[in-house]
Amino acid sequence: MDPVKPKVYIDGKDGTTGLQIYDRLSAREDVTLLLIDEEKRKDSAARKALMDAADLVFLCLPDAAAVEAVALVENPATRIIDASTAHRTASGWVYGFAELGQRGEIALAKRVANPGCHATGFLSAAAPLVKLGILPKDYPLTVYSLTGYSGGGKKMIAEYESDGRSEALDAPRIYGLNLRHKHLPEMQKIAGLSYPPVFNPVVDDYYKGMATTLLLHNRLLSGAPTAQDVCEALTAFYAGQALVKVTPFGAQESLLSANRFAGKDTLELTVCGNEAQTMITARFDNLGKGASGAAVQNMNLMLGFPETAGLSL
Repeated sequence: MDPVKPKVYIDGKDGTTGLQIYDRLSAREDVTLLLIDEEKRKDSAARKALMDAADLVFLCLPDAAAVEAVALVENPATRIIDASTAHRTASGWVYGFAELGQRGEIALAKRVANPGCHATGFLSAAAPLVKLGILPKDYPLTVYSLTGYSGGGKKMIAEYESDGRSEALDAPRIYGLNLRHKHLPEMQKIAGLSYPPVFNPVVDDYYKGMATTLLLHNRLLSGAPTAQDVCEALTAFYAGQALVKVTPFGAQESLLSANRFAGKDTLELTVCGNEAQTMITARFDNLGKGASGAAVQNMNLMLGFPETAGLSL
């Protein structure tokens, strides 16, 4: 007798993140995807019925809609992964970044908040260094993050891919100019920082891929390590991880391309610098490890599948 396959529902399947999750799951034979009739995808009663019937639900919705969706669920057995910003610092939710030490909590959790894309890049570098005692909690961090335009969702994708588009789209564009980007609360909390970093996001004319960079003065780090010391510490922290790797010090390319890992669900950290200064860059796909790939990784942990099942390594 075949084992019963877990039932999975994607609320918001037609959005960028939802479609990417669907693409990863539709080829798998170990889950049953519950699909809503197209004309009922905004019908609360129809959505509620599917969520209560599912073993696991992905929420790929705007923040307010995600909060409303959680309130719809009455089945205590239904587990939820929220891809929105709504619950990333909320009590009762586990932050879904397995490689930072939450793997066991994610596996047992009823409610998991999927990390933001920029936050993923930042935390992959900053959180381990805080845990290791190298990066002081009150360090005045500065970080910038370059992303492909798919990170802006359907509206931005259409803008970049339209005929006769503005010439302004041909060049990188700095945004989040009030320095209050919505990923900052999770960046500060999950890294364990006393203050949020000064964060500068940049969108550019390519579809997907992300490069998030921290700039550090080594004299302000505990023990004044060299850039190579920082690299070796991160390498040891991520030893044995399938989806997060660290480039050997000095082995990086002469130029770091932000779209290097487009189409992959992995993340790679590159540490550059010298005795006085260190630069750490996390490169990954903003739709992969930065969104849908991480969501499927979390689902795998919650449902007892191999962690990398259905992912592109």
